[in-house]
This record gives sequence, structure tokens and C-alpha cells, in this order.
Amino acid sequence: MTNAIEYSLAELMICANASAYDNDGEVLVTGIGVLPRIAASLAMLSNNTDIMMTDSEAWLLSEPNPIGPRPADFRQKNETWMGFSRIFDNVWSGKRHLTGGPTQIDRFAQANISALGSDYRQPKVQMLGVRGFPGNSICHANSYLVPQHSTRVFVEGECDVVCTIGFNPERLPKGYSFDEIDVRQVYTNLGVFDFRGPDRQMQIVSLHPGVTVEEVQANTGFPVHVPDTIVETAPPTEAQLEIIRRIDPHNLRSKQLKDNPPGVRA
Repeated sequence: MTNAIEYSLAELMICANASAYDNDGEVLVTGIGVLPRIAASLAMLSNNTDIMMTDSEAWLLSEPNPIGPRPADFRQKNETWMGFSRIFDNVWSGKRHLTGGPTQIDRFAQANISALGSDYRQPKVQMLGVRGFPGNSICHANSYLVPQHSTRVFVEGECDVVCTIGFNPERLPKGYSFDEIDVRQVYTNLGVFDFRGPDRQMQIVSLHPGVTVEEVQANTGFPVHVPDTIVETAPPTEAQLEIIRRIDPHNLRSKQLKDNPPGVRA
């Protein structure tokens, strides 16, 4: 399938991620990383204008800031103060939706940003630590963006360090049910996925142009549910691309995926 509008794979992923917030209403949205940040800003300026967004420091914005260097005369549009205490009010109330970028995701939708290796006391690779992931995953909606869909990310067993709540019955906290866990969607360079398949299995929501089911399964360390009908990820509109260019005037999005591939494979 071809489209008259040319777009990159990064822009396709941004638009797909922006759709995560379509029905959220007035919630605090946080996109961690360049592509999720642009996606959250795109959503705020298009499909969900009720979104709340901070400047990542102390202010709630009426319009999202562009990413990258800004002109000397730039003035961000502050709406009200939004310090840490008010952030936590949003987190604990569930009025937040975060898109992060885990290093590992397993078949239970558990995610890891902490360390790699079987021995946590002597990890092969030390990363961020669990940070806010445990509380985020328990309290509010979370989506994930993965630039390179591979078995190194979608691992065969459990994550080396389980940083988030997921659909593992052996790790479910006392008093919790699976219905209280809100893992929305996963956005990768191959497609869009969720954990609403049979028995909370990860399933295909859409595939990007030119991607096959076989390619997805070969790059996932556990079985992926394939629905009877698979749709193609919706291409960006010209209006969306114009907003993306405004939010990312320095084209930092082009540096997030290796070689900045096109959205439609040759």
C-alpha cells in the first residue's frame, strides 16, 4: 500500500503513539524520550486538546514546548505551577498516562529499565534503576515505545529485573486484579501491539506497511496472538506532519531510528 504523502517510520510511530491518548480526556500526559514527547505534544494539539502537559520542571503548559534549542525570545506558555507534590497527586489519582521506553518487555507485559543480567547484585549492564516505574504501573495508564523490535527487548522469559506490574499471576500484589492493570499499547518499528489477546497475551493491533506476521514473531521471544483481521497502521495526515515539524523544528526525530527509514518500505 502506498500513500501520496511521504513520511518517515519515526513519524508513523509518533502518530500511532499519539492515538494512545484519544479517549483519555483531561489527564497528565508524559512522553519520555524524543518520539514519545513529540507524540504527546501532537495529541495535545490535535486529537485531545484536554491533555495536561508540564515543561518537565515546574510548570503546567497551555501549549507544549518545541523540543531542542529555542530562540532567545521564546516564552513558554505557563498555565499554572506544577511542582512535584502536584505531580504525585496526578499519579496517585490515576489521572496520568505515560509512554516510556523499556529495555525489556516480557510476555506478562512486565517491563525493565533497571539492569541486565541474571544476578542483580552483579549485573552485566547497569541502567537507570527502577525509578518511578513500579508506582507508575500500579497507579495509572502506561504505554511503551520500542525503536527496535527484537528478541533482546521482547524477551523469552521474565525480564531480568521486573520494574512494573504486569499480568503475571505469581507477582500480582495482594488485593490486585488484572482488571486494575492498565498497560495500553506498545509501539515499535514493526507495528502496534497490546496485551488484550487470549489470557492477556500480546497481540497485533496493526502492522506498519510492508511488515509481516512472520517478521514480528521472529523478532519476539514469546508467541504473539494473531487476530483474524490485521489492519495496516494508519499513515500520518498532512495536518499531523505540520504539527510534528512545528514541535520538532530541528528534526531530532530523524536521528531516533537507524538510517531514518521511510514509513512505507521500498
